[in-house]
Amino acid sequence: MEIPKTYDPKQAEEQHYARWEKQGCFAPEINRDPAAPVFSIVIPPPNVTGSLHMGHALQHTLMDVMTRHKRMLGYRTLWLPGEDHAGISTQVVVERELRKEKLSRHDLGRERFVERVWQWREQYGSQIIQQMRREGASVDWSRQRFTMDEGLSRAVREVFVRLYEEGLIYRGDYIVNWCPNEQTALSDLEVDKESQHGKLYYLQYPVRANGRAHEYGSDEHITVATTRPETMLGDTAVAVNPTDERYRDLIGRTLLLPLTGREIPIIADEAVDPQFGTGAVKVTPAHDPNDYAMGERHGLPQVFVIDKFARMTEQTGPDFAGLDRLKAREKVVERFSELGLLEKVVDYEFAISRCDRCRTVIEPLISTQWFCRMKGMAEQALAVADKEPRFVPDVPWQKVYKDWLENIHDWCVSRQLWWGHQIPAWYTKEGKIIVARSEEEARLAAGTDELTQDPDVLDTWFSSALWPFSTLGWPNQTNDLQTFYPTSVLVTARDIIFLWVSRMMMEGLKFVGQVPFHDVVITGTIMDKHGQRMSKSKNNGVDPLEVFDKYGVDATRLVLASIGATDTRWNDNQVESYRNFANKIWNAARFCLLNSEGAIVGRGFEGERDEWALHDRWIMSRLNRATSEVNEAIEKYQFHEAVQTLYHFFWDDFCDWYIELSKAEVTATEESPARDGARSRLFSVLEQALRLLHPFMPFITEELWQRLPGTGAHLLHPAYREAAAGPTVMLAEYPQAKPELLSEQAEREMQAVIELISRVRNIRSEMNIRPGEQARVLISANDADLREVFTQQRSRIARLTRASEVSVREQLDAPRASARAVVAGGVEVAVPLEGLIDFAQERERLMREQEKLQKEAERLEAQLANQQFIERAPAEKVTEARERVADIARRTTALQSMLEALKQ
Repeated sequence: MEIPKTYDPKQAEEQHYARWEKQGCFAPEINRDPAAPVFSIVIPPPNVTGSLHMGHALQHTLMDVMTRHKRMLGYRTLWLPGEDHAGISTQVVVERELRKEKLSRHDLGRERFVERVWQWREQYGSQIIQQMRREGASVDWSRQRFTMDEGLSRAVREVFVRLYEEGLIYRGDYIVNWCPNEQTALSDLEVDKESQHGKLYYLQYPVRANGRAHEYGSDEHITVATTRPETMLGDTAVAVNPTDERYRDLIGRTLLLPLTGREIPIIADEAVDPQFGTGAVKVTPAHDPNDYAMGERHGLPQVFVIDKFARMTEQTGPDFAGLDRLKAREKVVERFSELGLLEKVVDYEFAISRCDRCRTVIEPLISTQWFCRMKGMAEQALAVADKEPRFVPDVPWQKVYKDWLENIHDWCVSRQLWWGHQIPAWYTKEGKIIVARSEEEARLAAGTDELTQDPDVLDTWFSSALWPFSTLGWPNQTNDLQTFYPTSVLVTARDIIFLWVSRMMMEGLKFVGQVPFHDVVITGTIMDKHGQRMSKSKNNGVDPLEVFDKYGVDATRLVLASIGATDTRWNDNQVESYRNFANKIWNAARFCLLNSEGAIVGRGFEGERDEWALHDRWIMSRLNRATSEVNEAIEKYQFHEAVQTLYHFFWDDFCDWYIELSKAEVTATEESPARDGARSRLFSVLEQALRLLHPFMPFITEELWQRLPGTGAHLLHPAYREAAAGPTVMLAEYPQAKPELLSEQAEREMQAVIELISRVRNIRSEMNIRPGEQARVLISANDADLREVFTQQRSRIARLTRASEVSVREQLDAPRASARAVVAGGVEVAVPLEGLIDFAQERERLMREQEKLQKEAERLEAQLANQQFIERAPAEKVTEARERVADIARRTTALQSMLEALKQ
């Protein structure tokens, strides 16, 4: 059969994905078994503004491996794709485009601006969705969702109304994180805390006494330490800890607040840390969340001195009004210095809050917002947290998740944006709030058409929290909802456990009565080669599409699957090694296909197993062992272990040994039943291996499977045999281990043969014996069974070691001028080298081997002398170490004998 010499990944990727999609292979309807078990998974919806990055590629690879695996096992699989409207991010992008036209959103007005965003989405958005096809993602495109779709928007409104009717959503004034750049409130989870080197300013406030205020510079004062001097203009108290002896007599006294002419009290509050600064803290309820809470406890007034643009308000007076907050800071410090009230300024490192999108420093402001009470829903999630979801890895994410739920706060759900789900609340002329599912419903409830809808939109995460069930048709009880909810597993990153995972759990339990997923797989982080997180600002990201173009999708997927839950530095060398693996697969299959006449997949292993040749019994045992290990690894989300098992089986067992051991029969020039049987066996193992590899390497496996002789619809899983799609490996039955084909004896005997051949090859290499020159191979083994194995395998040993003669005896009878090696099980092998050997060089080689074994023995003996190792290590590990020490002792004795024999 003709097959190109080299594999062309791009051609295979384009051809096969388009065919799979056209034939409906990704949809659950392809499964015709009404009793099929169900596997479902929803994609973490990427932002509509986004493009594929390595984090996406990692998560999508793991999801696709699981989905393809389950599909081949006969599950009715649904991997649901979609994208998030990404309120702030999308609005920023479109506003940036408008600025190029010298326009702002206000020039367009809300309605036209939203239309412009939809136009942008149609033209430029969804780029990442198209890029997913390059990955080989087997998602059901017919069910693609967008968080602003009408169906999902209806679910959002339904949830909002129900929560409001239960009193869980309310509107009120509260201190929020305000982004002066984006002009919107942010939840705590949308704010990044980062360390910053700055200054700590010690400011003196004079104490009022005897009914009159002291002049500035009076000796009686109290000193406060602050990193934000500009906020002192809004102070309404100074607080001290009631147990602090330094200030006990000052509690209840009055201070003159410099620069303002206002008087403020000294209060006692246990929240004050006596160790911070001077132990006295300024209290600014309108501009600090902790101060806000303290102000509520003590009934303090709120003085607003910074506005939503981060400029000073009129309440700060003519000297400061209109100044930027940082300019005001400089001026406050300058004025305190002039008045002699600046005690000192010291260098100080502290945490600063920034908007996680635009990096602007957050301003805490009191604002009228919509909030959601979370405690009750959190308690529902905590009630099942010990059972579901199961985090993988469990440590530390299970505890992180539970701790956050136990310490949850009300969620500010309103955002001052135009793009997003507009809050379904309307106001009458009198200010009455009407919350409804539609404007028509609101008018009926209000008894008037004169209503104004709240201009704010909901936090993007509000709609994302409903994703597992809103995408399946909720609030309608659709067939999809009943079939695919709850989903099986969620794959996501650790940084959105709070933002998304916990909220989906709470909303799913509340509105559907079931958890949205059973397991949560937390992926690792891919960093650059220096160990830094990849980011646009650092310009250190790696574009997956460029890696696909250079090395192929399959090779890249293997690297990504190997990462799993571990943080790792990206290294192209890893991808190159797996590209070499893909080439190895191609070349092995090409050898088979060039020798395919008379071969049929699924044949060749007929008859009694005891009558099969050793290498045939061995490869079937190795194949079934690999099959068992790969299935178990995927089920346990141990993707790295699955990749390693597949890699070593295909490269080591199949390519390096089975093909070589079978080659004489396979390449025989004369047609015969023996040749047909050997070729069929080779193809049967290859076909099973391609099925095992398929979830990880979908394209090369499909390209080769389609070429194998004897593949067809009969190899598909029974659930797909009546489907209209043509034969494809992605619908073939995933191999399951057959215990009866496992043979410890065959593996042990074949391993002895492999090690013996490897030792002889090493000798030939080290002694520089020319490849075309044949040599005698002399073998001794005390074990009669091993001698029988070597005797039966003499022809294969001779061919693979280029031996003119293979002699097997109980005692080694080798000429003095022989290169020798010791094999496990007390087996010795010698290659007579008369006329070819340099005795000094051979002695040096044996001494090196002896030294290497001695070091290994010392390491193992140290382990065995360690009582903690004996007590804590698995018993089989301890036994293995002891057996290895004994084996080394035997080898060392044999090596010493060899050295003695080489003395001249």
